[in-house]
Amino acid sequence: MSEGTAPAAGEAASVADEAARERLLYLRGSIDNLDAALVHLLAERFKCTQQVGELKARHSLPPADPAREAAQIARLRRLAEDARLDPAFAEKFLNFIIGEVVQHHRAIADRAVTSGEARAEQPRTPTG
Repeated sequence: MSEGTAPAAGEAASVADEAARERLLYLRGSIDNLDAALVHLLAERFKCTQQVGELKARHSLPPADPAREAAQIARLRRLAEDARLDPAFAEKFLNFIIGEVVQHHRAIADRAVTSGEARAEQPRTPTG
């Protein structure tokens, strides 16, 4: 194509295709970065829930807390609506995470009972 002339039909499509490919690569890079961030956020969340499970096991608390779970689902649905995300999708996502957390808490509780770490009522007094 010479300077100052319009591109032929095939050349225009090629230019448009190249622009589309570049945009696609850019968007996919953004998605990859967001996926990595989600994985790291989930890892941090599970570190916290691991500590919750250990605390529950030490104090013989149940692995699941249906009232807390219901409140969290309602809260997440509101957040999803505010973010213009499908609240039903957000609820499914949180239910999946809650299921994993409760499963982990049950395993922690089972290990605590087996090793004798679970306590019935009174918290331990701190030792100095």
